[in-house]
Amino acid sequence: MKEDFYEILGVSKGASEAEIKKAYRKKAIEYHPDKNPGDSTAEERFKKAAEAYEVLSDPDKRARYDQFGHAAFENGGGAGSMNMDDIFSQFGDIFGSAFGGGFGGFGGFGSSGGRRVKGTNLRIQITLTLDEIAEGVEKKVKVKRKVQAEGVTYKSCSSCNGTGQVTKITNTILGRMQTAAPCTACGGAGQILDQKPAGADAQGLVSKEETVSIQIPGGVEDGMQLKVSGKGNAAPGDGIAGDLIVSIKETQHPSLKREGDNLHYDLRISFAEAVLGASKEIDAVGGKVRIKVDKGTQSGKVLRLRGKGVKSLNGYGKGDLLVHVMVWTPQKLSAEQEAFFEETLNDKNFMPDPKADDKSTFDRIRDMFS
Repeated sequence: MKEDFYEILGVSKGASEAEIKKAYRKKAIEYHPDKNPGDSTAEERFKKAAEAYEVLSDPDKRARYDQFGHAAFENGGGAGSMNMDDIFSQFGDIFGSAFGGGFGGFGGFGSSGGRRVKGTNLRIQITLTLDEIAEGVEKKVKVKRKVQAEGVTYKSCSSCNGTGQVTKITNTILGRMQTAAPCTACGGAGQILDQKPAGADAQGLVSKEETVSIQIPGGVEDGMQLKVSGKGNAAPGDGIAGDLIVSIKETQHPSLKREGDNLHYDLRISFAEAVLGASKEIDAVGGKVRIKVDKGTQSGKVLRLRGKGVKSLNGYGKGDLLVHVMVWTPQKLSAEQEAFFEETLNDKNFMPDPKADDKSTFDRIRDMFS
């Protein structure tokens, strides 16, 4: 079982953004690879801290984590796929100053020594039916993304000597102050374009349509976002590709209403069916199902079909299908039917039970002939 993100950083669930950032910086410096060379345990803790910070520093991801736990990010949902390149690219500025602006050539750098930049993210929206959401589904979509052109080459940036950063020394009343900033010539990549093939842009990239397979877990909700790592735009040089952010849109079912993992269905039956009982076919995810309505069923009764709802995003089974019985009172009767009901007005078997919660059906019948 994965560790709790709050426990990894050593903060409470009510911690502020500043407290979370401070806690992460402390952990990152403690377990940084430059301070713990060859220590696989420290490296693993370093990655876990970055993974926790990636989620808890983002308000949307944090809200999903608080609600669904780690299950919110299963199947490419936005956490758990970070490597050293991701960490140094996204969060290096948080603890970089503690190491003099550099990381000793560890995995966060390209061959020239500059920090590996990350390509931009792409965003798409996928529309899902309730049937698809109930069980989970694999979707294949065509995405137009930028990739490095065939034959493109890069060389070390002369402005920063391939470090990706430029250092500036300023004299102050407190002494000499050294600051580092990303190199503007190469954008912090440490590399610049050497040979650009025809049709490539200024970064040596070209647009290409690609089919991407997206595994969507059961139980997702409208507005949720999933992340497919590395399927965004490519970066120049030795950079890493951005991510594909998938926004979920849920279409409304014509007869089923969703409430969390449970589904609701309104079943209208006739007065005769309520009295005599009936077998009714109703809508459910995956197809029709048949249910039994017992004799004497009252309007407002709820029938529960266990496990016929939506798969839980937390992985705790499925919700239920709740069938709400609604007895329809006829407004037009034949003479024979009216005579029958007139005879039953004083029949105790047709009188409402004073202890029953719902007497509306019998009240309506009485009002029809009062």
